[in-house]
Amino acid sequence: MATATATINLNAIRKNWQKLRSLSSNDAAAVVKANAYGLGLKQVAKALYVEGARIFFVATAEEGAELRSILGEPSDIYVFSGHMVGDTELIKNYNLIPLINSIEQLSRHSKLLREQKFGVQLDTGMNRLGLEPMEWEASKELTLSLNPVLIMSHLACADEPNHKMNINQLNNFLTLTNKINIKKSLAATGGILLGPEYHFDLTRPGIGIYGCSPMQDCLPVLKIDIPVIQIRNIESGETVGYGNTWTSPSKKRIATISAGYADGIFRTIGKKTRLYFEEIGCPIIGRISMDLIGVDITSLSVEPDRLALINSRQTIDKIANDAGTIGYEFLTSLGQRYKRNYTGVAR
Repeated sequence: MATATATINLNAIRKNWQKLRSLSSNDAAAVVKANAYGLGLKQVAKALYVEGARIFFVATAEEGAELRSILGEPSDIYVFSGHMVGDTELIKNYNLIPLINSIEQLSRHSKLLREQKFGVQLDTGMNRLGLEPMEWEASKELTLSLNPVLIMSHLACADEPNHKMNINQLNNFLTLTNKINIKKSLAATGGILLGPEYHFDLTRPGIGIYGCSPMQDCLPVLKIDIPVIQIRNIESGETVGYGNTWTSPSKKRIATISAGYADGIFRTIGKKTRLYFEEIGCPIIGRISMDLIGVDITSLSVEPDRLALINSRQTIDKIANDAGTIGYEFLTSLGQRYKRNYTGVAR
């Protein structure tokens, strides 16, 4: 079989969520947008539900509908993008809770689904989603009269604990929600780690659940093993891959493995990344192509049938850093070709 294998440890995902929940001052939700950060919404959401999660956040109403079909009731499913044009039937039929981001959305929701639960997202300085302070002041009386169940905002720099934006946004959120007796939420994973003053009534752990920075003591949740298609010996001066970008300095043994940038293995990971056979790391050589990668296995005493990209020696964050990006992007870029194996399905 020439298909790479992604092994997802659901027990580790559950324990990471439980760790973040224990660090939270009050309740903790679970963010499962983008197919649970690329790891499989159905399996991940069910595992988190078994662990005790009853509040979930997704990006779109379509994701929310899929999640409701998986979990059924009872669970609260919040939609970050709010109540968009065309979302009304999904919100109603799948009992979703849109997070209202604008006056336009507030008007739409109050006219079309006045009895449906909703929350409000406030912009405290990130300038991405949410009602701006002037909009909030102008619409606050009407909004509160409709009984929102949550008021939230999002931190722009929570993964940098000493960044002044964190305290600025905290103070803005406190000001905008002063004397409002409604459940509040500000912190995702990074915000949880900033301390209890950021926690309010509900935290929204996301990337930490999946074993990535800024959560430092989380359990690894993913292993990736890639089949070796062919092994060849090459002489000094021969080249490997597109563009002749790598020239062999001496006799080498080269493995061609069955994965590439179509599988989310970025061309930019380059010289820093290794493919592992047991504890031995083997360098990537030449350009990563769509389906294939060249690996120098000269240091190995055996001919491997598989090499590991993600294992105990090389984490998601390490690979992402090698590529000049973040764990979020690596996870959500994993292609559809992996054979996904899940361990720890149920307790």
